[in-house]
Amino acid sequence: MPNKKSAIKELRKSETREKRNTIIKETIKTLTKKSRKAIDAGEKNAQELVASAMKAIDKAAQKGIIKKNTRDRKKSRLHTKLNKSLKKA
Repeated sequence: MPNKKSAIKELRKSETREKRNTIIKETIKTLTKKSRKAIDAGEKNAQELVASAMKAIDKAAQKGIIKKNTRDRKKSRLHTKLNKSLKKA
């Protein structure tokens, strides 16, 4: 446990940031899973779900929660899956 006032405050700040980042990462995972399920099921709203997932991924990368390469990889895989399903239909 930190002894100095500034260290105590920094610990509180880092815990707050950790909670916020965790929530955002969980949101990305949830949106990605919903998008993939919609794509596999061939639902009509799959494109909208993919768009919302892309938006969340971009925002997280912009805030520095995920790295740029991670953002690009996630978006690419999601987009590829969507395009393959659209070609089948």
